[in-house]
Amino acid sequence: MINVIIASHGPLASALLESARMVYGELPHVYCVTLDNDSGIEGFRDDFNRTLAQAGEGADGVLVLCDMQSGTPWNVACEHAFSPNTVPSVAVLAGMNFPMLLQTDDIHALQDVHVAAVQLLELTHSTLVIAAPASLTQPDDF
Repeated sequence: MINVIIASHGPLASALLESARMVYGELPHVYCVTLDNDSGIEGFRDDFNRTLAQAGEGADGVLVLCDMQSGTPWNVACEHAFSPNTVPSVAVLAGMNFPMLLQTDDIHALQDVHVAAVQLLELTHSTLVIAAPASLTQPDDF
């Protein structure tokens, strides 16, 4: 079983989780941690450590979805992902978005967090699109 932590600067992660609950209902495998001005980096680190302990309980791995690469949420998550002492294993992805969060339901039953990370990227890559006008002509072949 893979549990998920969504981590962001500011309330983005909380807002995404709230929106996902509107669509899917409760997502008991998803946890949230945010960096804010009041608690700062050390407060975020403490919150992340507590959240990781909760998310890791009984899980085969924890997948952390961050808002961006190289920010504080990414850096703190990577400290755990690259530590040989972290149990269960942690994988980290940057660029989280709403479809990615919704698709976590499809990878929850997996056991290898690194396989789950790759699969989640594959599932959501096609959701990154540029809007283009629909074709006004319909092809003859259906």
